[in-house]
Amino acid sequence: MAKFDIYVIQTKLEKFYLDAIKEYEKRLTRYGKTQLLMLKNREQLSAKLADSSFTVLVTPTKPTISSESFADKINSWGVSGSSQVAFIIGSDLPQADERLSLSQMDRAYRIIHNHPYHK
Repeated sequence: MAKFDIYVIQTKLEKFYLDAIKEYEKRLTRYGKTQLLMLKNREQLSAKLADSSFTVLVTPTKPTISSESFADKINSWGVSGSSQVAFIIGSDLPQADERLSLSQMDRAYRIIHNHPYHK
C-alpha cells in the first residue's frame, strides 16, 4: 500500500485552497495512507523529505507528465518497493522527481483501478 505525505509550505493558506487539498486527500485515502502536513518554511520541508522515496512538486502550471504515464510510474513504485511519495505544494523544489497538477493524482489511481475518470 502506498503512503502519501502531502506537504503544504505556507504560514497561512486561503480556505479555498485548504478545502481543495483536503478533498484530494480524501480521494487518495482509498488508494493508500495519506497524511497532510502543514509546514512553515522550506527548511522544515528539507528535513522531512529525507524519508521519501519519490518527490512530486504539485504545480498550477502545465504538468510535465500525463495521467496515464503517472499511473504507470505509481505501478512501478509499488513493484520496486518505493511506495512512499511526498507531494509538495507551495514551494519550488528544483530536485523534484516529477511535476504535476492535483487532478493527475486522482486520475492516475482511477486509471490503475479501472475507475472512470475525465480526461
